[in-house]
Amino acid sequence: MAGIDIIIADDEPHIVRALSFVFERDGYAVETASDGAAALRLIMDLKPRVVFLDLIMPKMTGDEVCKTVKQDKDLQDIHIAILTCKGQELDRELSIASGADSFITKPFSPKEVLQMVKDILGS
Repeated sequence: MAGIDIIIADDEPHIVRALSFVFERDGYAVETASDGAAALRLIMDLKPRVVFLDLIMPKMTGDEVCKTVKQDKDLQDIHIAILTCKGQELDRELSIASGADSFITKPFSPKEVLQMVKDILGS
Protein backbone atom coordinates (compact mmCIF):
# COMPACT_ATOMS: atom_id res chain seq x y z
CA MET A 1 0.00 0.00 0.00
CA ALA A 2 1.67 3.19 -1.17
CA GLY A 3 0.94 6.76 -0.20
CA ILE A 4 0.40 6.35 3.52
CA ASP A 5 0.56 9.71 5.25
CA ILE A 6 0.29 8.69 8.90
CA ILE A 7 0.86 5.65 11.11
CA ILE A 8 -0.69 5.60 14.57
CA ALA A 9 0.72 3.06 17.04
CA ASP A 10 -0.99 2.85 20.40
CA ASP A 11 -2.28 -0.03 22.50
CA GLU A 12 -5.28 2.04 23.58
CA PRO A 13 -7.99 1.45 20.93
CA HIS A 14 -9.90 4.66 21.72
CA ILE A 15 -6.79 6.77 21.00
CA VAL A 16 -6.26 4.97 17.68
CA ARG A 17 -9.94 5.38 16.72
CA ALA A 18 -10.07 9.06 17.66
CA LEU A 19 -6.91 10.02 15.78
CA SER A 20 -7.73 7.82 12.77
CA PHE A 21 -11.17 9.40 12.50
CA VAL A 22 -9.82 12.96 12.63
CA PHE A 23 -7.05 12.32 10.09
CA GLU A 24 -9.14 10.24 7.66
CA ARG A 25 -11.97 12.78 7.78
CA ASP A 26 -9.43 15.35 6.65
CA GLY A 27 -8.29 13.15 3.75
CA TYR A 28 -5.12 11.57 5.13
CA ALA A 29 -4.29 7.91 4.49
CA VAL A 30 -3.80 6.19 7.86
CA GLU A 31 -2.53 2.81 9.05
CA THR A 32 -2.52 1.63 12.66
CA ALA A 33 -0.65 -0.75 14.94
CA SER A 34 -1.28 -1.88 18.51
CA ASP A 35 2.32 -2.69 19.49
CA GLY A 36 5.79 -1.38 18.81
CA ALA A 37 7.03 -4.30 16.70
CA ALA A 38 4.02 -4.07 14.37
CA ALA A 39 4.54 -0.30 14.15
CA LEU A 40 8.17 -0.74 13.15
CA ARG A 41 7.22 -3.23 10.41
CA LEU A 42 4.60 -0.80 9.04
CA ILE A 43 7.04 2.11 9.12
CA MET A 44 9.68 0.14 7.25
CA ASP A 45 7.21 -1.16 4.66
CA LEU A 46 5.11 1.96 4.09
CA LYS A 47 7.50 4.85 4.82
CA PRO A 48 4.81 7.25 6.07
CA ARG A 49 5.32 10.98 6.41
CA VAL A 50 4.28 11.16 10.10
CA VAL A 51 4.20 8.55 12.87
CA PHE A 52 2.50 8.75 16.26
CA LEU A 53 4.00 6.32 18.78
CA ASP A 54 2.65 5.61 22.23
CA LEU A 55 5.55 5.66 24.65
CA ILE A 56 4.50 2.51 26.50
CA MET A 57 3.44 -0.33 24.18
CA PRO A 58 3.86 -4.10 24.11
CA LYS A 59 6.87 -5.66 22.33
CA MET A 60 8.77 -2.35 21.78
CA THR A 61 8.39 1.05 23.41
CA GLY A 62 7.79 4.16 21.36
CA ASP A 63 11.32 5.32 22.16
CA GLU A 64 12.79 2.02 20.93
CA VAL A 65 10.86 2.22 17.67
CA CYS A 66 11.81 5.86 17.25
CA LYS A 67 15.51 5.20 17.81
CA THR A 68 15.48 2.33 15.30
CA VAL A 69 13.72 4.44 12.67
CA LYS A 70 15.95 7.47 13.13
CA GLN A 71 19.09 5.31 12.73
CA ASP A 72 17.91 4.17 9.27
CA LYS A 73 19.03 6.62 6.57
CA ASP A 74 15.98 5.76 4.44
CA LEU A 75 13.56 6.53 7.29
CA GLN A 76 15.18 9.27 9.35
CA ASP A 77 13.18 12.08 7.69
CA ILE A 78 9.88 10.68 8.98
CA HIS A 79 8.38 12.99 11.60
CA ILE A 80 7.85 11.03 14.81
CA ALA A 81 5.60 12.23 17.61
CA ILE A 82 5.62 10.41 20.93
CA LEU A 83 2.23 10.14 22.69
CA THR A 84 2.26 9.54 26.42
CA CYS A 85 0.44 9.94 29.68
CA LYS A 86 3.87 10.36 31.32
CA GLY A 87 4.34 14.11 31.24
CA GLN A 88 7.54 14.39 33.26
CA GLU A 89 10.38 16.44 31.79
CA LEU A 90 12.73 13.44 31.98
CA ASP A 91 10.33 11.39 29.80
CA ARG A 92 10.28 14.19 27.23
CA GLU A 93 14.07 14.50 27.27
CA LEU A 94 14.50 10.72 26.79
CA SER A 95 12.09 10.72 23.86
CA ILE A 96 13.80 13.67 22.21
CA ALA A 97 17.16 11.93 22.76
CA SER A 98 15.78 8.84 20.97
CA GLY A 99 15.10 11.08 17.96
CA ALA A 100 11.47 12.09 18.47
CA ASP A 101 10.45 15.29 16.72
CA SER A 102 7.43 15.98 18.96
CA PHE A 103 6.23 14.96 22.42
CA ILE A 104 2.49 15.05 23.10
CA THR A 105 1.03 14.45 26.56
CA LYS A 106 -2.31 12.65 26.93
CA PRO A 107 -5.00 13.77 27.09
CA PHE A 108 -4.65 15.93 24.00
CA SER A 109 -6.95 17.69 21.57
CA PRO A 110 -7.32 15.73 18.30
CA LYS A 111 -7.94 19.05 16.53
CA GLU A 112 -4.60 20.40 17.79
CA VAL A 113 -2.85 17.21 16.67
CA LEU A 114 -4.51 17.55 13.25
CA GLN A 115 -3.22 21.11 12.98
CA MET A 116 0.26 19.91 13.91
CA VAL A 117 0.11 17.37 11.06
CA LYS A 118 -1.05 20.05 8.63
CA ASP A 119 1.86 22.25 9.69
CA ILE A 120 4.36 19.38 9.31
CA LEU A 121 3.05 18.33 5.90
CA GLY A 122 2.47 21.86 4.66
CA SER A 123 -1.17 21.18 3.88
